[in-house]
Amino acid sequence: MTEPHEHASFGAAAHGGPDETGTPWHDFSTNGNATGSCPAVLAALRAAGAGHYPDPAYAGLRGALAKFHGVAPERIVIAASASEFIHRISAAFGQEGGHEAWLPLHSYGDYERAALAWGLEVLRSPEPHGAAALRWCCEPSSPLGQPQPDLALHARADGGLCVLDLAYEPLRLEGAASVDAAERNRVWQLWTPNKAMGLTGVRAAYAIAPDGAAAVPMLKRLERLAPSWPVGAHGVALLETWIGTEAQAWLAQSLHTLRAWKAQQLNLCESLGWQWLPGDANFFCARTNAPYPRFAAALRAEGIKLRDCASFGLPGFVRLGVLPPQSQQALKEAWARAVASAER
Repeated sequence: MTEPHEHASFGAAAHGGPDETGTPWHDFSTNGNATGSCPAVLAALRAAGAGHYPDPAYAGLRGALAKFHGVAPERIVIAASASEFIHRISAAFGQEGGHEAWLPLHSYGDYERAALAWGLEVLRSPEPHGAAALRWCCEPSSPLGQPQPDLALHARADGGLCVLDLAYEPLRLEGAASVDAAERNRVWQLWTPNKAMGLTGVRAAYAIAPDGAAAVPMLKRLERLAPSWPVGAHGVALLETWIGTEAQAWLAQSLHTLRAWKAQQLNLCESLGWQWLPGDANFFCARTNAPYPRFAAALRAEGIKLRDCASFGLPGFVRLGVLPPQSQQALKEAWARAVASAER
């Protein structure tokens, strides 16, 4: 068992985004689509019938999501959010007698928090791929935005469960998936489209169970563990609309913009003397030329926030979501002022 990372403590979870002082003007610490909110989804949210409950079985929604992904509706699990599903399947795995959760060396903190909350022993690389563990994979990965090189081994492993977190697949700017559709069908897939739609404040997600009868017991357990109506009317509107032609066309166009912004942002990092790491998503990690925690308060006072990667096991690095050029310029100027002030 490895020692828990900083984010595994049972205090407040380490996340980017708004804090006690409000929402940053230039928020590099989160990874939503920075081109804005999808107009088709916004229209659907305004028209959502919030005066009544959704169908408790989500039959229409599950059918639409199943058609979009080319799977059977009974394989779709509706979740309040990705984090809610992470905790729910961790609980279900523990209830079925599971004892271990395997995580990548650097990964989203809720995998570990959920494992520890439900009494699972946390394992990290190197991993015995045949072990009966709950195995967490993510591609493009967080925080690095990189491929997971052993993903195919996890997908083919016998025993335990493998969950592939696809939160950033819709925001992939380059590269290709490490596994094909057939191998994806061997694992649990977790989809969180609110990031791609630029609407992270709307909480809704869904999972796709592996194909075959072996997944049925876990599907039943997940259903028993689910609260009533885990997703409200606005979450349903988000999930129904994101798979539509209009939203998908908007997303494709936004990726062109994000690619251009990312190239500019990488150049900005080089101009600051920061060493960035390659990645395929709308974010990346960089080693700053001076300790970020030393300047975090000064930057936050100017409306700028980065994601310190110490809680991911990457001290000295920050994660930066790709933002528009005006935000990049604000970061450049604020960093220069903060460094100059510290040197005086």
